[in-house]
Amino acid sequence: MPRYGKKFRKAIDGINLQERYSIENAVEKSLSASFAKFDETVDVAIRLGVDPKYSDQMVRGAVTLPHGLGKTVRVAVFCKGEKQAEAREAGADAVGAEDLVTKIKEGWMEFDAAVATPDVMALVGQIGRLLGPRGLMPNAKTGSVTFDVTKVVGELKAGRVEFKVDKAGVLHAPLGKVSFGSGKILGNLKILLKMVNRLKPSTAKGVYMRSMAISTTMGPGFKVDIPQGKKFLEG
Repeated sequence: MPRYGKKFRKAIDGINLQERYSIENAVEKSLSASFAKFDETVDVAIRLGVDPKYSDQMVRGAVTLPHGLGKTVRVAVFCKGEKQAEAREAGADAVGAEDLVTKIKEGWMEFDAAVATPDVMALVGQIGRLLGPRGLMPNAKTGSVTFDVTKVVGELKAGRVEFKVDKAGVLHAPLGKVSFGSGKILGNLKILLKMVNRLKPSTAKGVYMRSMAISTTMGPGFKVDIPQGKKFLEG
């Protein structure tokens, strides 16, 4: 049996965490159960009916949430020449090529997202073992390997979320802050779910979205009734 703290136990008092709720109720209950002194992040976890060990069943993508994430996103851009001035003008926090790679090799990691132009990807590959485990490696499938750095930097600053399923077939993504209120969280969630549905692999068999739960950083997870979730997307 896991041991929970006093605040956590108080937050779940009288709540059946095995019950499945509508998406709207799951979000409301998650916000109500938030107890941390800081503005917690609201997250969604979705178990998909895919087997990520097969490349044609890997679900990976990116989406710009309409209400953002409620936090400042620090963006590093790997590029050369005139693209460096473009990246700085777009609001990138760190811009460079060989110099930026060297800085990261020396231990600097003060950024939350990375973008690279295609012509420097061989260079960025030198630090792939440093960026990959942190989810910071630019990837063409999510649009972070591109010559259109102005667009991608702007999207990242506005609340662009990159996601992919883990080895267990579970996809995790942030939806914003508790202070957003249920309306903005639901608006962000609907856009995310529509994108995840759009990326359903043609080789995936059976039920695609198998289970879902909404939680805050420190709070309990509230399970979602998946059939009802389809009505949420259609609404």
